[in-house]
Amino acid sequence: MDSVRMDKWLWAARFFKTRALASRACELGRVHSNGVEAKPARDVRVGDKLQVRTEAGEFDIEVLEVSAMRGPAAVAQTLYRESEAGKAARLKAAEEARVRRGGREFAPVPARRPSKRDRRRIIRFRGGV
Repeated sequence: MDSVRMDKWLWAARFFKTRALASRACELGRVHSNGVEAKPARDVRVGDKLQVRTEAGEFDIEVLEVSAMRGPAAVAQTLYRESEAGKAARLKAAEEARVRRGGREFAPVPARRPSKRDRRRIIRFRGGV
């Protein structure tokens, strides 16, 4: 096999959880192949340069192998090579986002369960009745 559909390859390389999500990302212009916006049915070949934007960040990758089968994550990572500049930019953006959040990943655990009065205030605060 020398080529495979873009949405299948993105799904097999584990950039997206489902093939439908990969196809939707292509339609929304979040995937570029060799500098051109990629459609879901576009062929991916060895040596192609892809720019993929996901929730995890923006990936600049080179295709090393083509596969239409989704396998383990370790195998999926052998399908592509990420550029060092792209990896550094993605890690920098993730660090900046963490700093903006104040270094906290999660809100602190409350000392006790909310009372009936607290629950009503929470509902009112969130826009409920």
